[in-house]
Amino acid sequence: MDIRELLLTTRRIALVGASGKPDRASFRVMRFLLDRGYHVIPVNPGLAGQEILGQRVVASLAEAAPLDLVDVFRRSEEAGAVMDAAVALGARGVWLQLGVMDEAAAARARARGVTVVMDRCPAIEWGPAGLPDRIPET
Repeated sequence: MDIRELLLTTRRIALVGASGKPDRASFRVMRFLLDRGYHVIPVNPGLAGQEILGQRVVASLAEAAPLDLVDVFRRSEEAGAVMDAAVALGARGVWLQLGVMDEAAAARARARGVTVVMDRCPAIEWGPAGLPDRIPET
């Protein structure tokens, strides 16, 4: 599955490493995804129970399930565990943000049929992928 198809078929996204600070990339990307019509569940154990952009923050990926896509704002050395958890929870895709890569975890996920995108940002990829202003309703 390519990036365009992944973004067009996704409805529910868990955003791991969500921040309530407007100057953080995770906050800006979350706003971008919400503005495009996705249901975004922020995941951050330190902010659990609070709200970011009107969405209740959960402490764990399991609390965000069911998932279509997991968008990961964590360091590369932490990304593999998140990716493994996403696969175990049935996510169809895992997106590692700019600068985040884990080839071994990606190989494990792909072997299970999961689409993996690494070192990219959906907000940057949106235009080049030729996507509409909002995802189509299902």
